[in-house]
Amino acid sequence: MAYKYIETGREGACITITMNRPERRNALSLGHLQELLQAFREAGESDALGVILAANGPVFSAGHDFADMAGANLPQMRKLLWTCAEVMGTMQTIPQVVVARVHGLATAAGCQLVASADLAVASENAGFAAPGGKGGWFCTTPMVAITRSIGRKRALEMVFTGDTIDARTALDWGLVNAVVAPEELDAATQDLMKRATRGSPLSKALGKQAFYAQVDMDQPKAYAYAVEMMASASQTYDAQEGMASFLEKRHPEFQNR
Repeated sequence: MAYKYIETGREGACITITMNRPERRNALSLGHLQELLQAFREAGESDALGVILAANGPVFSAGHDFADMAGANLPQMRKLLWTCAEVMGTMQTIPQVVVARVHGLATAAGCQLVASADLAVASENAGFAAPGGKGGWFCTTPMVAITRSIGRKRALEMVFTGDTIDARTALDWGLVNAVVAPEELDAATQDLMKRATRGSPLSKALGKQAFYAQVDMDQPKAYAYAVEMMASASQTYDAQEGMASFLEKRHPEFQNR
């Protein structure tokens, strides 16, 4: 479909979804979020192995678009925020690896996008913030994803102070996986994607599903779930091929089944 606020493209086995509202700092209006949701759903139904979330312009995303929300009533705000939550959830439920490529400032729901991606690579000039704490509208929904990435104390520092953390701090806190020079961002993102998508696509998809299902369980429940998932996955063709190729000292030939 034709998009107004984003661009999509494919190179090899990877789809790139690029936010394209530079004049609005890639602010997430309802229309923008709906397009992101559709694009991620389409990517999830494709045979691609990975999805990169990128952005045009100097800012990755400034979060929700206040111009889209000022004066909105309660049902309208619920629709906007639930659509945003659905985008974040879809990023984690599609079978492909999702990598955020962050080149500039990512604030509020923009930071939520980074925290919701499976992996993230940031430029040295990137910054991250949940600024609602120093304003009039607390970053409650971004806090959900941020807390799950960096833990309680650091998340509370971000949402209470509203301060921007730099890329190196984001790396130290676990919000991103790598920080590189701006001119190396594309190559580093592609390298991480290549390493994260090698092996059986089916195995990777089942593993991603299992990760998000167990991550918030207590340990006994997590093991019960993971044991059943791993035992079931052992019966797939690709799992058996992986074992056989290791024993036979040859390169595996996966069939995604």
